[in-house]
Amino acid sequence: MLDIAEELNRWVGQGRDFAVATVVAVDGSAPRRPGAALAVDADGTAVGSVSGGCVEGAVYELCRQALQDGETVLQRFGHSDEDAFAAGLTCGGAIDVLVTPVRAADAVRPVLATALAAAARGGAVAVARIAKGPADLVGRALAVRPDGSHDGGFGARPELDLTVAAQAHAFLDAGRTGTLEIGERGSRCGAPLTLLVESSVPPPRMIVFGAVDFASALVRVGKFLGHHVTVCDARPVFATRARFPEADEIVVEWPHRYLERTEVDARTVLCVLTHDAKFDVPLLELALRLPVAYVGAMGSRRTHLDRDERLREAGVTGRELARLRSPIGLDLGARTPEETALSIAAQIVADRRGGSGMPLTGAHLPIHHDTASAPAGRTGPVA
Repeated sequence: MLDIAEELNRWVGQGRDFAVATVVAVDGSAPRRPGAALAVDADGTAVGSVSGGCVEGAVYELCRQALQDGETVLQRFGHSDEDAFAAGLTCGGAIDVLVTPVRAADAVRPVLATALAAAARGGAVAVARIAKGPADLVGRALAVRPDGSHDGGFGARPELDLTVAAQAHAFLDAGRTGTLEIGERGSRCGAPLTLLVESSVPPPRMIVFGAVDFASALVRVGKFLGHHVTVCDARPVFATRARFPEADEIVVEWPHRYLERTEVDARTVLCVLTHDAKFDVPLLELALRLPVAYVGAMGSRRTHLDRDERLREAGVTGRELARLRSPIGLDLGARTPEETALSIAAQIVADRRGGSGMPLTGAHLPIHHDTASAPAGRTGPVA
């Protein structure tokens, strides 16, 4: 749901009633992950997707029905050999979809409105909804902020509220979206509950060091993948808005000095395109010791060997050097800046998702890797 927060926040502001269908769980191969959502308003306008097309029509009708009767529904869609005309996933997997009405009179509306507003402005928030459990609890929600405070809850169950708020806060810290099993009384006691916890976090950072032609293409690809992109170069004649109109930030500063003072986290990717030792060595000496998702450096194999030796002389350990993706990118036979940017982005995605980088054709490899949903901007942007 939070992946379509901007549109839903507009609907809330306009006073529109709507129902939102959210993927709660995936069994086997499926095109979308938990948190993917389709919403339908009272006029029949739809936004989002839960399956890439396989079951959209059936889910659309469930949303329309939920708007009429006000009932929250958990529905499973899977491949059916018995009924060729039934709505199902052509990929052979199954998804559980939670359909929640969000009307003016519904108690869940102000809670979801809080979460949608935070996510729409790029803030961090988690929302937990009960997908399976006692009828009086299904569909209820609780929204959690980064400081641990929360809105909403599950009726006269303060222990459950506190436990879910703590668990949702942990999901938010990790930027995760997924399900949580818990007891009705806030522990393992009481009727079992299944909760969907969705996290929305600010977009992951991509910092591109070196204001070169390849950087311009990489900025475009990084933005397409949902990153907040910064370009940093010590040379003011190259680090300009005219050269990088799509960058979120342009910094004129020695790369290692900027990296020393800027904020990074476990989702940040660092792409070093300068291939100049006076910039690369002090920058990579620092970068390889930071808890970031990816560090890649451009250059020929000869450049890489020379840089590797310089880094070892600077005290970088073999374990730290093993984190360096150099020469940067996957082997796509790339020639142009755009092809090279695609090669780099493919490696970043493969590292994040646990992909092998091998062709899927003829390989006995999973198409969708079962890793924790990620922190990519809102539920879903890549890192």
